[in-house]
Amino acid sequence: MAIEILKSSKTEIEKAKEESRVRSVVEESLSLIEEKGDQAVRSLTKKFDGCCPKSFQLTPSEIQAAVQKVSDRDMKDIKFAQKQIRNFAELQLKSMEEIEIETLPGVILGHKNLPVQSVGCYIPAGKFPLVAAANMSVLTASVAGVPRIIACTPPSVKGPHPAIIAAMHLAGANEIYMLGGIQAVGAMAIGTESIKPVDMLVGPGNAFVAEAKRQLFGRVGIDLFAGPTETMLVVDQTVDAELCATDLLGQAEHGYDSPACMITNSRRLATETLAEIERILKILPTAETAGASWRDYGDVILCDSHEEMLDVANSMAYEHVQVMTDRDDWYLENMKSYGALFLGARTNVANGDKVIGTNHTLPTKKAGRYTGGLWVGKFLKTHSYQKIETDEAATLMGEYGSRLSILEGFVGHAEQCNLRVRRFGGKNIPYGTGAK
Repeated sequence: MAIEILKSSKTEIEKAKEESRVRSVVEESLSLIEEKGDQAVRSLTKKFDGCCPKSFQLTPSEIQAAVQKVSDRDMKDIKFAQKQIRNFAELQLKSMEEIEIETLPGVILGHKNLPVQSVGCYIPAGKFPLVAAANMSVLTASVAGVPRIIACTPPSVKGPHPAIIAAMHLAGANEIYMLGGIQAVGAMAIGTESIKPVDMLVGPGNAFVAEAKRQLFGRVGIDLFAGPTETMLVVDQTVDAELCATDLLGQAEHGYDSPACMITNSRRLATETLAEIERILKILPTAETAGASWRDYGDVILCDSHEEMLDVANSMAYEHVQVMTDRDDWYLENMKSYGALFLGARTNVANGDKVIGTNHTLPTKKAGRYTGGLWVGKFLKTHSYQKIETDEAATLMGEYGSRLSILEGFVGHAEQCNLRVRRFGGKNIPYGTGAK
């Protein structure tokens, strides 16, 4: 039996049309911010968010007022989650060693890990206030030692969301702004009269936020293309339809365009899951968004074997890949392209999203083929250095460098080397020629 598609999402042509519309809106908005600064940001905020605060930046007293509104239970939960995330980030940081070594007598090579100097973190808060996004971005940047961390989250007529502001503040944000969407990302990267630009943008967001980061990449660094949430289940007969349906809809509820895919070698499980999804959608409070995502971006793919399931999963390179099979460790060994793996029925994507400690800002749109997710290392730049401490080493390297430069036709390069050979080696090399 060949691979069989039991349910398919929108066609690639339909998706491309939507992406083209998003690209156009983002390009126009960023040009406006570039031209008019704060005026454009204020105009876009009114247009997209329906409200605009008098001042985008929160004062210390406003931050404290928001923090005080968080219940004791919620505050304990936020602190527990931050403790897990901080602990894992610190362990990752310890794994990144700086080195200095003498590779030849008198030749010293090394590298240092230096934090990015300013980072802008975007924390979505449209339909759902993503408190966890503050923990994942701001806190991880803080562990990396970033000296200036600014955070943006959309404004609301009800005022700042207390839990989001508390999470940003506790995680270590130096500046907090009530700004959302394209205008937040644009203001942080381009800079305005009131917002100093950053060196790097991080954080998840909708299609418009992801596209804004894509268009700004190069002007600033970005963590990765973290667009609408993607979830994939790789499952066999060892699990049941309720588990599969719950895990698919649990991520589909993120928005109207959140892909959810099930890959299985069990026709019975696939059929029962499709029916179970319909049952849960009748009782799920977020069925409006989850149902739309499942209708337009849901896939169910039936395969013959685990090997075939593996090939399909690797080719799709989804953000979250939940593996619930009789050979989970085999998938851990053989999966090559994904954002993060969730192995076994005891864990789930929501654990990773909120509390377990790994970062939830992960690659989407097949970016898992060439990058992993956000982690403490993303905020560090590894810079190499070299020094030569003896005349003998300067002469040796200079002679090789001189000849290799002439080989490539770079006479100016050769002379940089030749000058050292003459001065530190006492050898007379005719100008513009390679060392003997």
